[in-house]
Amino acid sequence: MPTRSKKQVQKSWQDQLHELIFEADTVTGKSFDIILLIAIVASVIAVCWESLPNLDPTTKNVLYIVEWIFTIFFTIEYVTRMIAVHKPMKYATSFYGIIDLLSIIPTYLSLFIVGTNSLLVLRALRLMRLFRIFKMVPFLDQGNIIVSSIRSSIPKLTVFVSFIMIVVCISGAVMYLVEGHHGNESFDSIPRGIYWSIVTITTVGFGDIVPKTALGQFLSALLMIMGYAVIAVPTGIVSAEIAKGGSSNDEPHEYTTQACRYCSLEGHDPDAVHCKHCGEVLNVEDEPTSE
Repeated sequence: MPTRSKKQVQKSWQDQLHELIFEADTVTGKSFDIILLIAIVASVIAVCWESLPNLDPTTKNVLYIVEWIFTIFFTIEYVTRMIAVHKPMKYATSFYGIIDLLSIIPTYLSLFIVGTNSLLVLRALRLMRLFRIFKMVPFLDQGNIIVSSIRSSIPKLTVFVSFIMIVVCISGAVMYLVEGHHGNESFDSIPRGIYWSIVTITTVGFGDIVPKTALGQFLSALLMIMGYAVIAVPTGIVSAEIAKGGSSNDEPHEYTTQACRYCSLEGHDPDAVHCKHCGEVLNVEDEPTSE
C-alpha cells in the first residue's frame, strides 16, 4: 500500500516560514499579522506627525529614527516573504507584493529626493490584510460587486460625462461672452469660463470666480440646478448595477486565510486541496504519497 515518506509529511523550513508570514489560521501566524498591522498603523502615524509644522528638532530627529526603524523592519519582512514563497517573482508582481515594495521605497528615495518620505502613507494600503486576518474576505466579495458594477456602467457613464463636457464647454464660452465682454476680468478667456462651469456644475463652488451681470447670474443659477443631476444620474446608474450584482451574490461564501506557496493567491475554500489559480497542492500533508 502507498505510504507517506517522512520527507513528505514534514514541512520544510520554507513552508513553515510561509505559514507564519502568509497565513493566519495558526496562533503564531495571526499574532505575526497583528503585530505587523500595529507596526503599519504606528509608522503611518509617525509619518503624519513628522509633517506637522513647528516641530522641535529633537522630536524631528526621533521621528526620523523611528521612520528608519520601521523601514528596516518592513524591508526585512519583504525579503523574508520573498524567501518564503516558491516563486518569488509571482509574489513580487502580485497586488500585495507591489504594495509591500512601495511601502519601503520612499524612505530610500528620500536619501536622493527630498520629501519623498511623505509617500510612506502608502503603507496604509497594507491594512487591507485586515480582512484576511480576521476572516472577513466575504467583505471583499462585496467590494468586487462594486468594482464590477462600475465596470458595467462605463458605457452609460461615458455618454453622460461626454454630455456634461459639452455643456461646460458651451456654458464656459457663453459666460466668457456675457461676463468677459462686460468688464468682469475674472472671465478673461474661454478656458477660465470652462473652469468656472466645472466648479459650478459639480456644486463645489470655490467662489474665486463669480458672475456680476444679471444675465451671468441667471445662467449660473441654471448651471447650479443642473449640478444636482450631475450627482444623481451617475449615482443612479451605478446603484442599479450594484442592485443587479448583489441579487446574484446574496449567499455569503466562506474562505480560509491560506495562501498558495507558489502563486501567493489567497481566498481558498475551506475544503480546497489545490490552488484554484495554479493547481499546486496547498498543504504539504496533501501532497502525493510515495510507494
